[in-house]
Amino acid sequence: LETSPQSLLSAEGTSAVAPTEAQPAVAASSTETAVAPAQPTEVAVIASEPHSTQAPVTGTSVSTSNHQISAMSNTTANAITPSQPVQASGGDIIYVIGTLGYDFGGEARRDSFKQLMPPYQIEGTQVPANPYDARQMVDYLQANLSEAKSLIWTLNMELTPIYALEPSGSFARDVYAAFQELLSGEVQAEDSEQYIERVSIPGRLTGRTVKLFSGQVVPVVEPVSPRGIYGWRVNTLVSSALEAVRGQQAEANDEQMRKSLSSFLNRVYYDLRNLGQTSQDRALNFAATNAFQAAQTFSEAVAAGMELDSIVVQRSPFCRMDSDCWDVQLKFFDPENNRRAKKVFRFTIDVSDLIPVTLGEVRSWSSPY
Repeated sequence: LETSPQSLLSAEGTSAVAPTEAQPAVAASSTETAVAPAQPTEVAVIASEPHSTQAPVTGTSVSTSNHQISAMSNTTANAITPSQPVQASGGDIIYVIGTLGYDFGGEARRDSFKQLMPPYQIEGTQVPANPYDARQMVDYLQANLSEAKSLIWTLNMELTPIYALEPSGSFARDVYAAFQELLSGEVQAEDSEQYIERVSIPGRLTGRTVKLFSGQVVPVVEPVSPRGIYGWRVNTLVSSALEAVRGQQAEANDEQMRKSLSSFLNRVYYDLRNLGQTSQDRALNFAATNAFQAAQTFSEAVAAGMELDSIVVQRSPFCRMDSDCWDVQLKFFDPENNRRAKKVFRFTIDVSDLIPVTLGEVRSWSSPY
């Protein structure tokens, strides 16, 4: 029994292409169907009757073909939407305190800077260019700000890089200019008014990592804009904070206030250091950077001869809509009389935005413990 090309029907009801050579088919009744080997994605129906070379298509065979078409789906893997992206999800905001640094990532990038940087003058003596000398790098970037993008900017904590800073977007050049200015302050003498001891960086985690020259792999943070990037000149910061509260607390001792405020900053920098990713850490870091708020808190306690005891961050019992509010409590004690009640100062910080903000006024009360 031989079948003609007209007896092959494709899945969409059109005639399928017959093979080049006719092959014998097994005789079957008019109700039996078979799949033609013409194309893998097509379903063909062969309807034949005994002793007939060309059988008409019956209604039964057509309905059977439609049933087989609905049962076979032509969905490919490209059409499937994954429930989660392959890459780690980014977008988590951070607010971290540390020191600014830079890295080259490899020997070729380091050597390119060494060849492009001019010789450096130190007290009238010309020395070869050294890309590891931050003073030389500051002067080179000041004249060639576009070269800042070729560096891997890092945020360090105790000389250990914890983040790689990678500005992008419309304000990338402004952020690189801010980095150059901050690096210029870090290389100043420690007794200089322009000396920058710490920087605070708000940004978003990108979900990517970068490998440094040492082989260490650190996550990449994207600073959105220069807004919120601060360099803290501790030598002038304490003086400015004292000026802000001198009118309210005239009886406060300036030297004692300066010592207490410096102790508070060092306590956060060294004792309570963190990565600035959780809401509690961002609230604590912003409390340290907002030294004017801290100075108003210290003025009353320091005037009474008290010193900082502890810093506690707790979730605020109530908050405005779509906000993330945390209460920062600073507890002071009297070092000369341990039976004296401790003084607690509290102020609320909203960390829902990229840059935290304080809410309300500073509240205080006495506590026996």
